[in-house]
Order: sequence, then C-alpha cells, then structure tokens
Amino acid sequence: MKLQQICSFLETIAPLSYQEDYDNSGLITGSPDMEVTGALISLDCLEPVLDEAIRLGCNLVISHHPIVFKGLKKFNKRTYVERVVMKAIKHDIALYAIHTNFDNVLNGVNARICEKLGVKDFTILSPKGGLLKKLVTFCPSAHADIVRNALFEAGAGSIGNYSECSYNTEGFGTFKGTENTNPFVGEKGVQHREAEVRIETIYPAVIERQLIVALLQAHPYEEVAYDLYPLTNSFETGSGMVGYLSEEMDELSFLQLLKERLSAKVVRHTALRGKKVRRVAVCGGSGSFLLQRAIASGADVFVTADFKYHEFFDADGKIIISDVGHFESEQFTQELLFEIITKKFPNFALHLTSIHTNPINYLI
Repeated sequence: MKLQQICSFLETIAPLSYQEDYDNSGLITGSPDMEVTGALISLDCLEPVLDEAIRLGCNLVISHHPIVFKGLKKFNKRTYVERVVMKAIKHDIALYAIHTNFDNVLNGVNARICEKLGVKDFTILSPKGGLLKKLVTFCPSAHADIVRNALFEAGAGSIGNYSECSYNTEGFGTFKGTENTNPFVGEKGVQHREAEVRIETIYPAVIERQLIVALLQAHPYEEVAYDLYPLTNSFETGSGMVGYLSEEMDELSFLQLLKERLSAKVVRHTALRGKKVRRVAVCGGSGSFLLQRAIASGADVFVTADFKYHEFFDADGKIIISDVGHFESEQFTQELLFEIITKKFPNFALHLTSIHTNPINYLI
C-alpha cells in the first residue's frame, strides 16, 4: 500500500486544516509514493519507538505528537529531535503526526476520554467558526434531485445528526447562447426561459474541491452557475468536550474514578466545593486555555493537564480543576488510531508501540 493512501485516509478523519496554527501535523518525513510495509502507532515519536519500528519491519510511525514543531537548521544529533529525524531518514521511515487536528474533531481524542470516564451526550466545548461554507446553485427542475443527491454524496448537507439538508426555491432562469454554445435546452441566439430550482446547502470548507467536481459532473448545463458563501457558524470541530455523567457523583468519588480510569499516578486538583458532579468538561493535553469556557459551560469539573500554579487560582471556586497529566490524558489516542486504521485497512500490518514514552516519573 502506498503511503499516500494512509495519509489521505487520516486526513479525512482529521483534516490538516483543523490543526492549530502552532502545530505541525501531517507527513513529516517520507515520500507519499513510497510503499508501506507496516506502521507503528505511538503517542510520541522518540528514538526507542523508531528502533521498535525497525525491529518490527515497519517503515511508518504514526504519532499523536509531531517530533518537529519548529524549523530545524542543523542536523548534528545534538538534540533528540535531530537524532529522530536523522534516524528516520537513514532507515527510510516515514513519520506522520496527527495532533491538534485529531484533538479538534468530534470523534477524536476528547471523545475517547469522555468514553473512558462514562461522560455521555458530549459536545464540543469551544467550537471553531469559519470552517463552514454555503453553496448555492441553479438547475432545471427536472434535474434537481440528481444534482442535490450528487452534492450530498460528496459530503454536503450535514448539520449535527441530520444529513442531506438543503433549502430549495422554485423560479426561472433566463439565458441566451451565442453561436459557440451547445445549450442543454433552448436555441442558440434566442433568449430562453427555464423553470429552475435554487438549491442551497452547507458544507465543510475542506471538501470544497470535491464538491465542485461533483456539481459540475451532475449538472446538465454547459455553463454551471453557482455561488460560494463563507459562514461564521460554528462547526462540529473545536477544542475540548463537555457532557454528563449517567448519574451524579460526589466529588471525591469522581476524582478516584478519574484516577483509576486514566491510570493516573496523581490527580492535582483545586479545592472541593461540596457539590455533586454531573457535568464534566475535558481537554486532552494542555487545556488551561479552556478554563473560562469550561466554567461558562456549567461544568462541575474540568479534566485536563499542564496547569501552572497560578492558573489553579483561576478556578475561583466556580469549578474543580483536575490535572491528570499530559500523557495520562492522551494515552488512549493510540488505541483509538489503531481501531480506526484497522477498520479501514484490516489486512494492513499495524502495531501499537510497547514503549512507554511519558517523560515524567513519579516518586510515590
């Protein structure tokens, strides 16, 4: 199988356009047309992980965290980043990272944390705007169903749990073709009036190219009229999740559940409030930037990692901050990727790393 096939699939699950501007998700080393013999999945891409890939005969490492965040100017093996990149290139191993783009999708990193904690009916905590667009086109009434269905099959018209959404208005269009035209209806040089349907539907901007191709192939007219509008509506993409426990719990019981379910050596948390826990917000990795969103959502507890000392004060008695550790909050990303890729490519040689990459140790 070609590397491009895997990359393209991963980018349908978590489009690169969904990553944060500081991130470096996507293919880091390797040629898209190289043949992939097997892949190793890891949270972090470190030298021991590469050594494991070599032993297993894998020439692709798929990690959550990208090994390269910033530009590299020298390759002298002086840093772990340089050593990893040099070893990957020397052994012709492709490195692919699926980071904040996987954090930001509805069924990604944070959804898996919710599942582990028994959080139901979860939604995006901080939805992103500007990722949706609207397409408007006009076609003969008799062909409206064909054009609509082509747009739906290309990925347009999804709103929440609803699909094939569109708005349609009947009217008429006029046009007059020159001698160089081959009109579908009407005659050259004569103004024609045709009963038409105005079709409106929304779509994620990332699929625009395939949507336009589908429109042009399905539409009967020689010249297809269509408009594209940017929208500020939020989309099912963004940071963090918030949802509900099946039953409310007392605070200590929830913190103990959290420690057990996430295999956390320690849970750093703010003062208990003496209230029941029912609504829970989560953010895998460094989530302090979402604290005010978590408070505004009405969450009783915010589960995340990497809070600094003074940031704990910002809870201000309005929420319990539960810092479980960066690795602990994202560790299940590996198994989620394994499940997704295996379902798509059941006969592909895929492995989960046996290397524990958490750089933090605890003296207990």
